[in-house]
Amino acid sequence: MKRKIIDIDQEKCTGCGLCIPDCPEGALQIIEGKARLVSDLFCDGLGACIGTCPEGAISVVEREAEPYDETAVMAEKIAPQGEAVIRAHLEHLLGHGEAGLYREAIEYLTAHGIPVPAHETAPAAPAACPGTVSRSILREEAAEQAARVEPELRQWPVQLTLVNPAAAYFDDADLLISGDCVPFAYPEFHRDFLRGKILLIFCPKLDADVAGYITKLADIFSRHTIRSITVLHMEVPCCSGVRFVVDRALERAGKTIPVNEQMILISGRVAEEGERMVQRRGSGMGHRRDM
Repeated sequence: MKRKIIDIDQEKCTGCGLCIPDCPEGALQIIEGKARLVSDLFCDGLGACIGTCPEGAISVVEREAEPYDETAVMAEKIAPQGEAVIRAHLEHLLGHGEAGLYREAIEYLTAHGIPVPAHETAPAAPAACPGTVSRSILREEAAEQAARVEPELRQWPVQLTLVNPAAAYFDDADLLISGDCVPFAYPEFHRDFLRGKILLIFCPKLDADVAGYITKLADIFSRHTIRSITVLHMEVPCCSGVRFVVDRALERAGKTIPVNEQMILISGRVAEEGERMVQRRGSGMGHRRDM
C-alpha cells in the first residue's frame, strides 16, 4: 500500500542518534554509523523524529510501504516501556488526529488489562506545534499572601542578543541559560535556579538569529572559564532547542563544561526524568533551523 513514511537522507545523516529516543515505536536504529528505518511496520509516518535531527536528514515521503500495525507497536514497543511512554504515545496519536489508531491502542490496553493512564484527550489540529496549542491552567486561590521571593539577578542585560561576550561577569561564572518563557511559568525561578548564576535567555523558536546565538555562546565559552551550565526549557518541543544551541556552541568552542538540564512543565513544576524523556517526542515539529 502507498502511505506516508519517513525517509532518511544517508548523505546528510551523521549517526548522532538524537532521533532514536523520539521513536519509541522502534522503527529507527543506528546501524553502521547511520540512522536506518528498520521496519515499515513500526513507522507511523507522523514524523516525531524530524524535529530532533540537526542535519535535516529526515523527511516524510509517500511510497509503497508495509501497513503500520498499531497493535504490534503497542505489544512490542510501547506497553513494555510503562505508563509515561503509553501516555505520551496516546497523546501523540490524538495530537495528529489519528483517532482510529488511538482507539486501537485503547482497545489493546483494555484487552490486556493494562490501565489507561490519565492523558490529554482533546486532540490538537493535525501536525500543530504543541507550543501554539491554547490551554487554560486552573489554579486554586492562594489562602494567604506568599512570602516575598528576593531577586537574585546579578547582571544586565540578560537577553542573549544584547550581552557582550567580553563582559567580566562571565569570568568563573555558573551560567543559567533559559528559554524566555520559563521565569513566567516557574514561580520560584529566582530562588531555585537563578541564585548565584549569570543569566542568559532566548527563544529558539521565535528569535531570528539562532545561528548567531551559537556563535555568541561559543565566544563566551572560549573567552572565559565557565564553571557550570544549567539549561532550563519549557516542555514544548521547540523550547528544547535551548539545549541544542548550548551543545553546538560547546562543540564549536571545543569546551567540555558540565551541563545540568531541567524541563519546566506548563503546570509550573519541574519535570521528572521520565517526563523529560517522553516529552522530547513532541509533535514532529522540533527546534532545528538551518545553521
